[in-house]
Amino acid sequence: MAADPLEVYRRKRDFTRTSEPRGGTPAEGEGRRFVVQRHRASRLHYDLRFEIDGVLVSWAVPKGPTLDPSERRLAVHVEDHPIEYLTFEGVIPHGEYGGGDVIVWDIGTWEPVHTDDPGAAVRDGELHAEMHGSKLHGRLVLVRREGDRGDGGKNWMLLHKHDEHAVDGWDPEEHPRSAVSGRTNEEVKADPDRLWRSDAPAAEADVSLLPDPLPDEAIEALGELGKEGTWEVFGRSLKVTNLDKVLFPAPDGDGPPITKRELLAYTARIAPVALPYLEGRALNLHRYPDGAERKGFWHKARPSHAPDWVEGWDNPDADPGETETYIVASEPATLVWVANFGALEWHPWTSRTATPHQPTYALVDLDPGEETSWDDLLALARLHRTALEHLGVTARAKVTGRRGIQIWIPIVDGYTFDDTRAWVEKLSRTVGKVVPDLVSWKWEKKARGGLARLDYTQNAINKTLVAPYSPRPAPGAPVSVPIGWEELDDPLLRPDRWTVRTVLDRLAERGDPFRAVLGAAQELPEIT
Repeated sequence: MAADPLEVYRRKRDFTRTSEPRGGTPAEGEGRRFVVQRHRASRLHYDLRFEIDGVLVSWAVPKGPTLDPSERRLAVHVEDHPIEYLTFEGVIPHGEYGGGDVIVWDIGTWEPVHTDDPGAAVRDGELHAEMHGSKLHGRLVLVRREGDRGDGGKNWMLLHKHDEHAVDGWDPEEHPRSAVSGRTNEEVKADPDRLWRSDAPAAEADVSLLPDPLPDEAIEALGELGKEGTWEVFGRSLKVTNLDKVLFPAPDGDGPPITKRELLAYTARIAPVALPYLEGRALNLHRYPDGAERKGFWHKARPSHAPDWVEGWDNPDADPGETETYIVASEPATLVWVANFGALEWHPWTSRTATPHQPTYALVDLDPGEETSWDDLLALARLHRTALEHLGVTARAKVTGRRGIQIWIPIVDGYTFDDTRAWVEKLSRTVGKVVPDLVSWKWEKKARGGLARLDYTQNAINKTLVAPYSPRPAPGAPVSVPIGWEELDDPLLRPDRWTVRTVLDRLAERGDPFRAVLGAAQELPEIT
């Protein structure tokens, strides 16, 4: 065995971006476990892995293993994987090696046949294995194919023996669900916030990847304050004021209005989830200190009265008269302070303060006109979905909480705003050609004839789109909420469907679809 049998595995992966296990020192002993993962990367395939000599010796099987003894499957011998990979189920970011969604299609134990040294059997080019899984049973045989030129000995043949477990015509694609979580690949892709730990008790096996929520005691303490007071939240002492002031009228006059106290409670609960989309970025705040029914105004400068722990960033490119020092939300408490400051909307820059001229997202803003129906807007969003899927680009959509839909596309370092603006323009003009009657490219709103605008101009420094999970200044306090692509087909979807009173229940049930863009930075492909 090589000094580090996982060296190739680790060299191919960036563990700051992928949630795959790094793996420790290969274990001693002779474990006899196996896993088959259904893996939708650039092409669908199944990864067959046997525990041998403290690692998972692995083959990629394009058509998947079968119980049909008449079938012969190609199996490509790939690098060894760490034992921890036995339970890996989730989404590998696009741009990473093997980017795509993975489920634990089958898992169980196995016994080597005709050998006491399966590692030597693999090196010799023939492994017989008696399988004890939930789907795979009976004898599998792996044989290295001789005579193939240029494959480095990687091409093997996989077959199932004629035994009592053989089933003619057995197709793995007819058994698409995970053996441990019961989920399909589509369900894993739609909810990357959860993983399944098959080594844990059933009550603990379904693990949330979302940040730890704020303790209920902190919310209770807020409720016990009078009209103002000092609130201990996220380890910070925050002076809160005017807690009973109405900031949002009730939706359609139904139910009680939403007070500043309720907004702060919502912000504190959502801050750990929203922070990854805000941290390290300058904030443009839309303030409504007198509530959503009064006229608001933009506020960009960090005020002198802000607590010391509210981080600021000095913009080196600020012209005379422009904002010089911006607020940066570097911790959850900052977002709560921002809400207490009267900011009902939070707009982060597309770039980070460390590299303000390099965006980290390309943005598509589907801006409806007066004559644009919701069905029209959904049609435009679905066309963008199709185009992005065709290009192999990871992206996620969100409803704005008002009338529109926005799409965020994570990108690698090195692009300029000119690059992203040009790319999004080309993407959207390609989509617009399919439905020219729905789209106007006129700059002025009054010249668009009520048609929608596919606004690529938001890809510019200090131009911003509302943050995921930010409230919007409207009755009922609607929220800009990330959605899964498949939700574009949900007849109940509306741009203002969720509010500060309902989105937390959605998050608990559905997770955060936008987590798919975190760590998924990618190059923008050529659009022809």
